[in-house]
Amino acid sequence: MKRYLLMSDNPCILCCAITGSVPTKADNPAVPISILEQIESSQAAVEAGASIIHAHVRNDDETPSSDPDKFAALKEGLEKYCPGVVIQFSTGGRSGAGKERGEMLSLRPDMASLTVGSNNFPTRVYENSPHLIAWLASEMTRYDITPEVEAFDLSHILQAIAMHDAKILPAKLYVQFVFGVKNAMPADKAVFDFYVQLMKTRVPDAPWCAAGVGPSQITVNEWAIAAGGHTRAGLEDNVRLDRDTLAPSNAALIKRAADLCDKYERPVATIAQTRAILGLRSAS
Repeated sequence: MKRYLLMSDNPCILCCAITGSVPTKADNPAVPISILEQIESSQAAVEAGASIIHAHVRNDDETPSSDPDKFAALKEGLEKYCPGVVIQFSTGGRSGAGKERGEMLSLRPDMASLTVGSNNFPTRVYENSPHLIAWLASEMTRYDITPEVEAFDLSHILQAIAMHDAKILPAKLYVQFVFGVKNAMPADKAVFDFYVQLMKTRVPDAPWCAAGVGPSQITVNEWAIAAGGHTRAGLEDNVRLDRDTLAPSNAALIKRAADLCDKYERPVATIAQTRAILGLRSAS
């Protein structure tokens, strides 16, 4: 007899985007800037249910950085205080230009973000040239890093599938839909449903994730959890619980997502389950 997968059999991975490159303490004093603050905030988020920490680093003046030494210090602290947690470095374009964006990959995090196409951001073009994308993908292959493809547009999903089929993207395909960035893809349920169906049709064995920016964060969290996918929350994407209330911590945003998992009778994925679902190497 065919056994149908129940939601309770499908653990939900919660990724915490702890800092990002944009929000500052002027936006919300809880945004962790220093390495110590980021480690402490990550530890609380893991206790709330996060099994992936999506990491950026900052300079003392809160501006974004791509300094490999800062990434190394953060990785060391996460490994010590959040044992086994999946460490995912950002290769995003706000913290550096060209190959500077991938200089930290030699530190061999478990995962790294990768955007496989360009799109508009609120005040600029988020440029990802084919040459740079190919180089970042090759570095991830070289250091045994699983990419998380951050898809800001339909074309990014299709390009990720094509690159994975061509063996350009290493390891297991994992795509995150990003909604709510101004001038990019708004949080639109019909579009979300199309993305989910596209993944199920084209790459049925590939896990997927969804993230919402700003007020769409909790909405997209619920869409993803209800649809059987994984999701991301954290102060990088959203600094508020609602229009009038600042989020007190990354852990508070992760707890909201964990509560939604309870609502839809899905267990929050443990770190070990997350590594198994994404096909990651064992924690060192």
